[in-house]
Amino acid sequence: MKIALIGATGFVGRALLEELLTRGHEVTALARHPEKLAARERLRVVRADVQDAAQVQAAVAGSDAVVSAYNAGWNNPDLYRDFMRGSRAIVAGTTAAGVKRYLVVGGAGSLLAADGTQLVDAPDFPADYREGARAARDALDELRQETALDWTFLSPPVAFHAGGPVERTGRYRSGTDTPLMAADGPGTISPADLAVAVADELEQPRHVRQRFTIAW
Repeated sequence: MKIALIGATGFVGRALLEELLTRGHEVTALARHPEKLAARERLRVVRADVQDAAQVQAAVAGSDAVVSAYNAGWNNPDLYRDFMRGSRAIVAGTTAAGVKRYLVVGGAGSLLAADGTQLVDAPDFPADYREGARAARDALDELRQETALDWTFLSPPVAFHAGGPVERTGRYRSGTDTPLMAADGPGTISPADLAVAVADELEQPRHVRQRFTIAW
């Protein structure tokens, strides 16, 4: 497939790039700083600001699918605003380019607790992540109203974070709107195995116009 990848220089995006290239897909990576990505076979890097729908449209045109691991930056004082602006521009640019398949790696904050409330609304939700989680949740709500795209939204497991496990096992469990648990607490996964789940969904879609979550 020809896949446009947004966020290829990030924590999740680097794993996605590696998995997609390893599987033989052709990847166009959108980046503000193309110099951060070394030349690779089947990789084309395009300088683009994903908060500009016109630039997104030009960069993703001709792709079979767009994969977004967009993050406006956890230390960004305007994180919520920039996240929503970027998410909307990516959707608008993808739609204008005529690309139907759109897969987003979002957040876990919109997953449901046992009482039916969203995790991000809990009083003890980590303050450092609340604005980003709110933005990802609201972006998902907007996607659920989207009719032009065959979208999928992947929520990582609750314990997924930088500094966690890194190995690739090629295995994972899937769920829908509630967190997957492990024997000792919330489930987790490595970026490499999250990338496996994304690539599997691209190659054999099972969650079109749905959110799903994963964990080991």
